[in-house]
Amino acid sequence: MIFETVQEFAAALPPMSALAGLDLGTKTIGVAVSDRMRQVSTPLETIKRTKFTADAARLQTIITDRELGGLILGLPRNMDGSEGPRAQSTRGFARNLEKLTDIPITFWDERLSTVAAERALLEADTSRKRRAEVIDHVAAGYILQGVLDRMRHL
Repeated sequence: MIFETVQEFAAALPPMSALAGLDLGTKTIGVAVSDRMRQVSTPLETIKRTKFTADAARLQTIITDRELGGLILGLPRNMDGSEGPRAQSTRGFARNLEKLTDIPITFWDERLSTVAAERALLEADTSRKRRAEVIDHVAAGYILQGVLDRMRHL
């Protein structure tokens, strides 16, 4: 089920279950996961996008293997807060994913998450090649950590 607010999402989560954050791009999906206590986000992997069925199958494997209790998709809003074509594409992906899994799904405003991830990787003196390989799942980590931090204050 898709929840529009983090409060509703948090109320629907099973206790002591890890969460996953997704940074949905046109070519890749960055994936990060939390611990069961929902304290720390850890970048996991970047999925190369092909078809929805293949992308969803990989996500289903991650959900099952990690016994995840919920998914957070980064919602790419415009800087003025409006939603453009990329946000609509993300919502469509969530609706299709909702048909395949019964775990709660929500969105998190991902504005500047990639910028923050890029900055952190630059500060860590990561090479350009390595940054390109990991930027998506590091950005997913920022998205997930934002939700984890917000849930601690509910």
